[in-house]
Amino acid sequence: MPENFIFRPIQQADNAQVAHIIRTVMTEYGAVGEGFSIMDPEVDHMYEAYQIPRAGMYVIEKAGRVLGCGGFGPLIGAETHICELKKMYFLPELRGLGFGKKVVMQSFEEARKAGYTHCYLETLLYMEPANTLYRKLGFQVLDGPMGATGHGSCDAWYLIQL
Repeated sequence: MPENFIFRPIQQADNAQVAHIIRTVMTEYGAVGEGFSIMDPEVDHMYEAYQIPRAGMYVIEKAGRVLGCGGFGPLIGAETHICELKKMYFLPELRGLGFGKKVVMQSFEEARKAGYTHCYLETLLYMEPANTLYRKLGFQVLDGPMGATGHGSCDAWYLIQL
């Protein structure tokens, strides 16, 4: 991990910074409006949303500033052995430093401990670096969505066996 960065579980005090990251990155990619995760009620309360069994949310911090987030939780509307990789967003200065892989691998480790056997994710095809990472890590492309995430505007779906 690059120097001066801290990788840790989300804290309640991170809520405002994490909401800002999600809204900034989603807007950067034009992913605004119904069907996108920017509209999820949990965006302003990410700490609280991930204080449930079988879930985890992580942040990357530098000099007291949160620069990225990501985690996992149950895939709503799916079998209980399938989790979802959720809310993976990084500000530009954090991209390309290996933190995406770090978040995914930490999520996989904790998801296995929580009893999950598979991990699903959905994203947008034009978020090319994210799609490249997911394929490199072994995610398999799906023909359509799983579960009931409410993110009907996503156009790329993946699944991996943990």
